[in-house]
Order: sequence, then C-alpha cells, then structure tokens
Amino acid sequence: MEENDVVRSLLALAQAVRLRVFRALVVAGPEGMTPGALTEALSVPATSLSFHLKELTNAGLVSQERQGRNLIYRASFNQMNGLMAYLTENCCQGQPCAVDGSTACAC
Repeated sequence: MEENDVVRSLLALAQAVRLRVFRALVVAGPEGMTPGALTEALSVPATSLSFHLKELTNAGLVSQERQGRNLIYRASFNQMNGLMAYLTENCCQGQPCAVDGSTACAC
C-alpha cells in the first residue's frame, strides 16, 4: 500500500461518524448494508450518511453495489488489511508483539 493511500484512509477514518459507519460495515461482513439500515442502526441522518459514505468510498475503504433498487455498501477488507499491514509492518522488528497488554515488544 502506498503512503498516500494510507494517509487518505486514515483521514477518512479520523471522523467519528465515518469510523462508526466503517465499523458497522466491517461487522456486517460481505453482506454489507443498505443506507437505510445504516441510518437506522447508527441514528445518522440520511443526508449526513450519504456524505460520509462518499468520503469512505473515495478513500477506498467502502465499495458500493446496486442490487435492484437498493445500494449495498460493504467494507473493503483488502484496503483495511493493507492499511493494517502498513501500520504494523515494522512492529517489534518482525517479532510477535506482546499480547499481555504491555507497551513493550515481546522481543
């Protein structure tokens, strides 16, 4: 993943509603969610939700598919995994990280 893609993804997620939307889509998995279901689940006005979905889509974190009369939004797991891999690429100098909650590496 390129640094510009990472920055664009992080900028998109650095807003509370967009982070909530993205997390809801991750939980929904491959089935995704309609804007109506997201509005209901997150109590976000439809006009606001549309803006946030556009920002997440532009960052590559969300995809959109038309199914009949409905739009289905899905988290882009490839983009999410690429972002996580980029952020943790040099973690603990290639050794497994501590899992005991400490901030030190298990090196």
